[in-house]
Amino acid sequence: MRLLYSLVLYLIAPLVVLRLLWRSRKAPDYRQRIGERFGFFPHLSKKGYIWLHSVSVGETIAAAPLVKQLLATYPDLPLLITTTTPTGSAQVKKLFGDQVAHVYAPYDLPGAVQRFLARTQPRLALIMETELWPNLFHYCHRQGVPVVVANARLSERSAKGYGKLRALTAQTLACVTQVAAQGEDDGQRFLALGLRQDQLTITGSLKFDLTVAASVQEQGQVLRRVTLGAERPVWLAASTHQGEDEQLLDALAEVRQQVADALLVLVPRHPERFDSVVELCRQRGLNVVRRSERRGCNAETDVFVADSMGEMMLLLAASDVCFMGGSLIEHGGHNILEPAALGKPVVFGPSMYNFAVISKLFIAEGAARQVADRHELAQVLVQWLTNVVLADEFGQRGRAVVDANRGALQRLLRLLAAILPPADS
Repeated sequence: MRLLYSLVLYLIAPLVVLRLLWRSRKAPDYRQRIGERFGFFPHLSKKGYIWLHSVSVGETIAAAPLVKQLLATYPDLPLLITTTTPTGSAQVKKLFGDQVAHVYAPYDLPGAVQRFLARTQPRLALIMETELWPNLFHYCHRQGVPVVVANARLSERSAKGYGKLRALTAQTLACVTQVAAQGEDDGQRFLALGLRQDQLTITGSLKFDLTVAASVQEQGQVLRRVTLGAERPVWLAASTHQGEDEQLLDALAEVRQQVADALLVLVPRHPERFDSVVELCRQRGLNVVRRSERRGCNAETDVFVADSMGEMMLLLAASDVCFMGGSLIEHGGHNILEPAALGKPVVFGPSMYNFAVISKLFIAEGAARQVADRHELAQVLVQWLTNVVLADEFGQRGRAVVDANRGALQRLLRLLAAILPPADS
């Protein structure tokens, strides 16, 4: 099964490169460093890396507390972080600079994987969330590199997808040393796909262990006062997708029937969509200010488009209410813990399967609202923007849920300490 899978990958590899070049029309960084994706890069200066793979920006930010602990706990071991997107690469450099080595992760082709392992010689592969790669795991296992899938989550939808290739999935999971799952439901789905019980540990979600810098709230208030407007109600739509922005602009129109001065801070998920989102707003006759313009909003500004990367916490701190994107369309939602950690009330749409356990927990604790469509969204936003006490109650309950569920990081570190080979091995 793995050989057949590899053959298919080799056949479609040219199409994958063409897709990178296509995406580079709007995001030029996609055409840079393509060789790294096939395992072609200079041998790194050190060997025996703790290797952590995080796909993009969200996973890299979620892994930041873990990276900091690994650097502190194993100061004599070099750390390598791989990503698959240019924005993830930029985030690694922004957060950690020269403290870590960084290259793109290899495509799951046998040759690319073997070149990558020869150049990096990792002593541990730490794969964040749900990245199950048959060739990567096979060659790590063959070379004696322990593989830990950390902060692992597996939605019912993803489990069905892997289940269609049950034999290949089972072969892949057999090469895993440990799956550190976020929750019992995630763990049970891995077991159903062929993972052995002794390969599974429930650690909880690392996302609950996020740290909020003391300066974030202060900087957020400065942004609110200088750029957004101190007196205006502000709601932020985080990590939005195509097909969702249109609905949010419709919701804005409904909100402003009752909250006339409400300002929407719109944060598209992908930077290549910044220009198209601005154009969409202007086509509707809305007055737009872009973050990149470095100028303040005025009374006529309808939408503030955050065309920047790595500023989500700052933007959240400057806002009153957060809508979490990827949930009004069938995308599965995004992480609601960042706004909750800041004490911001969170609302999201019907599609939250990527964060099913967390979103259900927040709803059960009265710490968030889930809506069916943009009309219900507008109603909730009006309630919170006009009732500061009610909004604050939701925000404080959200913060309490985050605080009550911390601890996954320490559980994972204990697991890694038992697996990580000695430094002289």
